[in-house]
Amino acid sequence: MSRPSMNIGVATPSLAPELAARGFVRPAPGTIDWLPAPGPDPDWTDFAGSWDRLGLDRYMADGGRYRRRRHAALAIAPDAIMRKPHQPHFQSRDYNRLNGDIQRWFEPMDDAIVESPMMRRLLRGATAVFEAAEARAGAVHWHVELHQFRIEATAREPGRPTPEGMHRDGVDWVLVMLIDRQNAAEGVTEIQIDGRPEIDRFTLAAPGDAVLLDDHRVMHGVTPIRPIDATMPACRDVFVATWRAEGGELR
Repeated sequence: MSRPSMNIGVATPSLAPELAARGFVRPAPGTIDWLPAPGPDPDWTDFAGSWDRLGLDRYMADGGRYRRRRHAALAIAPDAIMRKPHQPHFQSRDYNRLNGDIQRWFEPMDDAIVESPMMRRLLRGATAVFEAAEARAGAVHWHVELHQFRIEATAREPGRPTPEGMHRDGVDWVLVMLIDRQNAAEGVTEIQIDGRPEIDRFTLAAPGDAVLLDDHRVMHGVTPIRPIDATMPACRDVFVATWRAEGGELR
């Protein structure tokens, strides 16, 4: 179903220069109108609640059973967002050494979540930032993939958000947003920019905390999570969306 462009506010373009200069940007919580702000929000409650309905990821080459997920593919144009027919997620081993070179069919995301006001704000806001950072003339048509992840951990088995290690996704742009953490320690995001030996480290700690990445320039990963209370299970819920220009790479 198509949707018209949305007014995303004047704060959004201000992220683009930092993203273009550094290769990644972390919006301060509550400062960007299309990212969830702290506090109760019925739209957020429904959106986040859908992470309780994820299916088991049965494609883990390490034999792990610690990841649940759903998936959807969209087409985003300047005047519309349209869901594509359900399709597999595919990455080559150049980008995913653990689970690459196979078509992975995950359960589809709920229509109500894909078409929710929360999702539409996220997609329009992030798209505007990426297009401004690219400074590309003319309309861009994007292939966008949406991923809901829940990483689970117990005292016996840590949960690995990125079991493939530091990696790129093989796209143009990436949005990662924390949905929730329950009894979870660690899960530190690590960022390495091309040409720099240093690794930036930070933790997405509160619902709505996010990072936007230039996938051409940045490798990223997340350390395993472990339970704070070893007698209780732990989980880390994350939303990931990737943008790839239709017809090939932008750069």
